[in-house]
Amino acid sequence: MILVVMIVLLTLGSLLFHWLSPWYLTPLASNWDMIDFTLDITFWVCGFVFVVLNLFMAYCVWKFRYKKERRAEYEPENKKLEVWLTVFTAIGVTAMLAPGLAVWADFVTPPEDADEIEVAGQQWHWTFRLPGEDGEFGAVESRYVSVDNPFGMERDDPKGQDDILIYSPTIHIPKDRPVRMWLRSKDVLHNFAVAQFRVKMDMVPGLVTYLWFTPTKAGNFEILCEELCGVGHHTMRGMVVVDEQEDYDAWLAQQPTYAEILAKVPGDPVAGQAAYVVCASCHGQQGEGNKQLNAPKLAGQEDWYLRRQLEYFKSGVRGTDPGDTFGMAMGPMANTLADAAAVENVIAYIETFPDDPTTKTVVGDIENGKDIYNTCAVCHGQQGEGFAFMNAPRQAGLNDWYLVTQLKNFRSGSRGAHDDDAYGMQMNMMAAILNTDDAINDVVAYINTLEGPAKQSNEMAVVE
Repeated sequence: MILVVMIVLLTLGSLLFHWLSPWYLTPLASNWDMIDFTLDITFWVCGFVFVVLNLFMAYCVWKFRYKKERRAEYEPENKKLEVWLTVFTAIGVTAMLAPGLAVWADFVTPPEDADEIEVAGQQWHWTFRLPGEDGEFGAVESRYVSVDNPFGMERDDPKGQDDILIYSPTIHIPKDRPVRMWLRSKDVLHNFAVAQFRVKMDMVPGLVTYLWFTPTKAGNFEILCEELCGVGHHTMRGMVVVDEQEDYDAWLAQQPTYAEILAKVPGDPVAGQAAYVVCASCHGQQGEGNKQLNAPKLAGQEDWYLRRQLEYFKSGVRGTDPGDTFGMAMGPMANTLADAAAVENVIAYIETFPDDPTTKTVVGDIENGKDIYNTCAVCHGQQGEGFAFMNAPRQAGLNDWYLVTQLKNFRSGSRGAHDDDAYGMQMNMMAAILNTDDAINDVVAYINTLEGPAKQSNEMAVVE
């Protein structure tokens, strides 16, 4: 009798847990309400079968409990029971399968007027490409992929000149317009998933897959990779920003085309010299850095990284957290650069500085640091050279004390917590593995042994 009571209580407890469960579907933000409907059907069918089977088992335990005078009956088959089981099983399976097949038929049939976006995944980063005014993507090939051409664009293809390349893992789309996303992987299996849209699809090297949806709510929605793709899998996050049409048009107008990127005029180092006077008071006349002022070495750092950080400081994405006192000092300094041209000019001047070796000040366990750095190397390079296509800056040859400070800032969340700092949020998660100050010192001590940019290759292994 005790076993019967336990089975019944287990059944009732499971039902109660389901109704009071803290786990629930994220609020729907797309047209795929039918997917939620199929999930509801699955829950009801499986729940009904679960309850019936458990109660039947409890009944059998009670009905056929041990009695000394009772003898077992041999009945090898029961056609009536088999018919009923076949009928009810068929009904249950059909109830779950048929709606799913109908939804799948819609899922693989995007509307003809759907906007198109190409999504490329690689360890552990998202990039996006939009067709230009001609509505057609330009040709891409794996043999063209390099540090300077991470999309593998065919430079002479006229259809690609108006393509819009989004290097950031954040993509904007307009509300209430269907969008079809073409999915490619550059290295290993990935999976593109946005829970609120109820869409996900594997990204297979050598294949192009796709999915489509119509966003129905404005807001920010996180992109996840739901295919285990390496040690940094948990950091492969992006963002879909659903805008009202007016806001989307304004964002799109700010994005340069591929032709504009190719034709970009380099900054003027002569003009940049005058702007750098403000910077020199902390960073040094030759960008050598100043530990007392927590001003890092600028000489030798990549132009794209300097550009991004200056833009972050100017916009408040970086340097506004009270825990980052030195970063807060950079905001007003960066705003002395009035516009994008001024930023390019000062970067051009910084690029004229000699990349002199830095003084090593951090002591740690180099062997342990080497083990830790194996994770970092996937993005930042085996020699700490940095890779632009991974948006991972150079590490080797920088001030070791500055690396320590920034790793601690990432770990504490005083840097990288802003909603618009996708790379910073990624670093927050990576820095979390450095759970002690000794671990940070160890990995920085190992970085001090690396040779840096001289080891960088201009090629990247990619499978299209």
